[in-house]
Amino acid sequence: MILWLLLLGFITYIILRQRVAHQTRTPVWVLWLALMAPAFLWMAWFVIHGEDSPLPTEVALGSFVVSPLIYWILFFWGRRDMRPPLEQDPDVTPSRESAGIKGVSRPVPSASLQELRALNDGEEQQLRDCFDWTVYALHQIDYRPQAVICRGQLRSPPDSAYQKIRAKIEDKFGDRFLIIFQEDFKGQPFFILVPNPEPAVQLDELNKPGLALLLAGITLFTTTLVGSQIAAVSPEQVQSNPELLLQGLPYAVALMLILGIHESGHYFAAAFYKIKTTLPYFIPFPLFLGTFGAFIKMRSPMPNRKVLFDISIAGPLAGFVVTLPLLWWGLVNSTIVPLPENPGIFQITALDPKTSLILTFLSKLALGSQLTLTSAINLHPVAVAGYIGLIATALNLIPVGQLDGGHIIHAMFGQVKAVRIGQITRIAFLGIAWMQRLWVIWALLLFLMPVVDSPALNDVSELDSRRDILGLLAIALLLAIVLPAPRLITQWLNII
Repeated sequence: MILWLLLLGFITYIILRQRVAHQTRTPVWVLWLALMAPAFLWMAWFVIHGEDSPLPTEVALGSFVVSPLIYWILFFWGRRDMRPPLEQDPDVTPSRESAGIKGVSRPVPSASLQELRALNDGEEQQLRDCFDWTVYALHQIDYRPQAVICRGQLRSPPDSAYQKIRAKIEDKFGDRFLIIFQEDFKGQPFFILVPNPEPAVQLDELNKPGLALLLAGITLFTTTLVGSQIAAVSPEQVQSNPELLLQGLPYAVALMLILGIHESGHYFAAAFYKIKTTLPYFIPFPLFLGTFGAFIKMRSPMPNRKVLFDISIAGPLAGFVVTLPLLWWGLVNSTIVPLPENPGIFQITALDPKTSLILTFLSKLALGSQLTLTSAINLHPVAVAGYIGLIATALNLIPVGQLDGGHIIHAMFGQVKAVRIGQITRIAFLGIAWMQRLWVIWALLLFLMPVVDSPALNDVSELDSRRDILGLLAIALLLAIVLPAPRLITQWLNII
């Protein structure tokens, strides 16, 4: 438990530093202390009374109410005169770069103050000439600090309108502008012209195979080290017989395969659409899981919502396809143990499979009649890696902000609706965390993540039905992972 709380503190500080620090004058460390107060309370309680003694319910609930309240008071007390882009003005595009909790980041162009000058009269007329009234009837041109806004009425299919107007603007102005097509809060489409960022980065500058291999090698070592501990090999035994470290390889290879395939799904989907991106890089860590995951970084804006959807969903689906057989094999080679009275958050030596609907099905398929209502599972190291892969898939599919699920919902419903869905999801996850303690940390972290996703260049054209169905299936997969198996299902599976 203490290790989980330390990890929460580290991740919370990083998110506050990257996402909140520029929005308030209140020092980051003060906000961090306010948010981490419940965790400090839990740690103090466990140190004094031991992990087997639960924190009183009224104290725990009180800390989770008071801590966020103090955080928001401190935040708004020092808040700078700024608001999130969609709340401030639907015309203004989000920040230059946004990043998910792991995996993909996408740039949105910005410009220096010198570049942010209005068009002169002759250039404005040239811009007006680019809008054919049969395609998009231009009504007005507004100037903003970071954009030229072209408002009007759409009179042709969005995809066709964007392609035609973009071609004319590029014919008149070359590569001086990037043309973004999105909707305001009322669902009215408008064009945004932002100064083109600096010359495109070459792929050779992004891809560093030597660094990628070095990080993968270090991560293989750190995950093998953790895997040996999962295989019940103590550090003292490894020191006396280094060959015992190899018992951690099944966990290490399985986990790196899952994480690597996930990021490779993003990478190859991006390569298919000619989106400039880095190679997948692992993040080694000598404790906890042995790694903080892997990531890629994209350096090109998404051309449309179709590309955004395909690249975003490719990672979770690819990782899940690998996770399923590894988890099943690991469960087959796991052992049944009695269910403890108070199962831990991540108690891999006595895991209750009923905490997840999909884990319940897989466990019954792998273990058959051995699995009963009072059974827990002592996970094989490969099953541990598969279980982590299952959790990672769920985390990435949460429909909030720059997570893969946030990108998917954005692509399906548009940027404005995605923000509303993200807000609802934050609240819903608090309810899920109430039922499943495993998700408490992530439910809290969701409130630190921005819900606004960066727009695609053509952010108006909608997806086809096939992609919409696939997106709904992805959300169904998320629910199947995070929701516990209902009593009716356990009875049907004869887990009684």
